[in-house]
Amino acid sequence: MTLPAHPLPSPSRSGRDLRFAHVAIIGKYQAPGSRNAVDEIAHFLHDEGCDVSLEQETALNTGLMQYQALDVPAIGLHCDLALVVGGDGTMLGIGRQLARYGVPLVGINQGRLGFITDIPFESYRETLRPILRGAFDEDPRALMAASVWRDGRCVFEATALNDVVVNRGGVASMIELRVEVDGHFVANQRADGLIIASPTGSTAYALSAGGPLLHPAIGGWVMVPIAPHTLSNRPIVLPSDSEIAVEIVSGRDASANFDMQSLTSLMHGDRIVVRRSDHALRLLHPVGWSYFDTLRKKLHWNEGA
Repeated sequence: MTLPAHPLPSPSRSGRDLRFAHVAIIGKYQAPGSRNAVDEIAHFLHDEGCDVSLEQETALNTGLMQYQALDVPAIGLHCDLALVVGGDGTMLGIGRQLARYGVPLVGINQGRLGFITDIPFESYRETLRPILRGAFDEDPRALMAASVWRDGRCVFEATALNDVVVNRGGVASMIELRVEVDGHFVANQRADGLIIASPTGSTAYALSAGGPLLHPAIGGWVMVPIAPHTLSNRPIVLPSDSEIAVEIVSGRDASANFDMQSLTSLMHGDRIVVRRSDHALRLLHPVGWSYFDTLRKKLHWNEGA
């Protein structure tokens, strides 16, 4: 869907050397100062010669109606690049939706440095200018396709960039889970839950639960139990072409959530099946970007000399 826009002056002639001519902006419009940040970046892009559109909800909630407003499918079909202005949560939400269209994304962080929104707002001009003209490092991120099966029927489907988490309910008791990988029985686990995380999600909930960090270039998932009853149940790294199935054996009020942004309740006998998605997120970074620089800054590692 496209909303009408008030016309802007014609873009500058410098747009002739652009790699990305039509750019969409997606903003965390609930955050203080978001309107001004989105408007400032939009003006910068226009001055660089880009055609500028805003994601529909961003336009409606900021009131910036002088730009064309597009829904996600329209962005996927008509835009060359998407700029995400906000934090990692904003990137997770839009990234899952745009991955199927192959549109690359750049993350501009308004607050603290993010793992996947890694360009500080204060330096977006000097960082974006070369990216718009084709000087960037591309960083593909695998997505997980998850489904919930009940009595042989699929009752819920979702895509996750970070993780799929099976959790116990609010009752102070564990749940029992039967875990299979590629149809092979692994174990019955009693725990507070189980995390299946991508390399991108290895720095999120899985890390807090004691899982390892996975470099984004690794083709694997990490499966991490949450507070397991048997302490020998440890995190394990699996190939990303594996199919993981988790069945609810016992426990009350269990649920599954996907990137902590969508949730479904589970019943005894439900099976949560996780496999690699056919789509991947295309993240763009400045030339010379290093994953280890991000880890050092975000995790406050000693930088040394």
